[in-house]
Amino acid sequence: MYISKKDALTWFEFFTQLPEDEPLMPRQQEIVLATLSQIEIAEAARVEALRAEIPHLKSLNGRSLYVGEDARFPRGCRSCLLGTGLSAVRKTNRCNLRCPFCYDFGEMDMQPPIGEGYWAIGGTKFREEDLALLFSIDKAPTGIAYVYLEPFMEIEKYYGVISKFHAAGIYQHMYTNGTLATEENLRALGEAGLDELRFNLGASGCADSVIAAMAVAKRFIPMVGIETPMTRELYEAFSQKKDAILATGIDFMNCAELHLNPNNLDNYWGEDMYMYRQGYLSPVFSHELTLKLMRRADEERWPITLHDCCNATKFARDLNLRAHEGGWFGASSYGCEFPEIPCEAFLPILRNEGFQFIREEPLPEGYRPGDGAL
Repeated sequence: MYISKKDALTWFEFFTQLPEDEPLMPRQQEIVLATLSQIEIAEAARVEALRAEIPHLKSLNGRSLYVGEDARFPRGCRSCLLGTGLSAVRKTNRCNLRCPFCYDFGEMDMQPPIGEGYWAIGGTKFREEDLALLFSIDKAPTGIAYVYLEPFMEIEKYYGVISKFHAAGIYQHMYTNGTLATEENLRALGEAGLDELRFNLGASGCADSVIAAMAVAKRFIPMVGIETPMTRELYEAFSQKKDAILATGIDFMNCAELHLNPNNLDNYWGEDMYMYRQGYLSPVFSHELTLKLMRRADEERWPITLHDCCNATKFARDLNLRAHEGGWFGASSYGCEFPEIPCEAFLPILRNEGFQFIREEPLPEGYRPGDGAL
């Protein structure tokens, strides 16, 4: 059904008043999903209009979009979207910052440890000396990523493992907020064989010290770039320091679409939200700012590649991963991160007179307020 914005608002206001332990009936669920679809369709139209303004937009096999030199597109992302997926290597369960966009916001001090001397790879615990056995048995992935949470909290523990993956010919990239990076540890990472380092520049508010660290990293590590959820704060800070950032010689910027979960939703409460394929929940400003930045980069011919790492890209990522794992047709781990759809989060966009549905029809009988079937 093409529910009208007015009817959607009426129903969503009603749903938010229901007791938390009262589940929605099937027809009420239909109304919720119809509303999410209407919002998604309208937002997709806005996104397409913004994409049309980017003269030299490129596609990565239909799975993601970018602008800039092909050679500077991060190989870690190619592995994620075209290869055997993003194989995560987990070690550090701590971070020195508390970012409002973090998926673990408010729970940073409650993240379970991997265990002293252990590494989590594919859900299994390994010691460094087990890697030779792993390489001899399992098919090597096209790439791995060091995640969870800030590796530079104990970066000296990573060098040996990185060296072993490097010797095995496996591409490696790492995420960091950059605030603990020094010439010494960046050099050590490069000597160990790290292929790619990604700075979460938004975590530090584009701090001058982190920008300087990116330039140092580029001296020792082949591929260096930025990966941060696109927020208004990042957009403004990046714009103010654009010249200094581009002068570091970095290769790319992954503009991740900010998506929310029960931990960080309150930090963006009141924003216009949409849900992509009934999965990730995001404020609409995030992807729109990414496309605005990509247009500037394209028109001004920035010497870096800007990658639109949006929800659609994440959707393609999970399909690609499951396909390489031998999953059934259409299998994916992509999905909603909320136990129930947070109807209240969509009230701002339904109340926003500037956001309009593209097509609206009257509700059919049995779905209107007051109908007994509901």
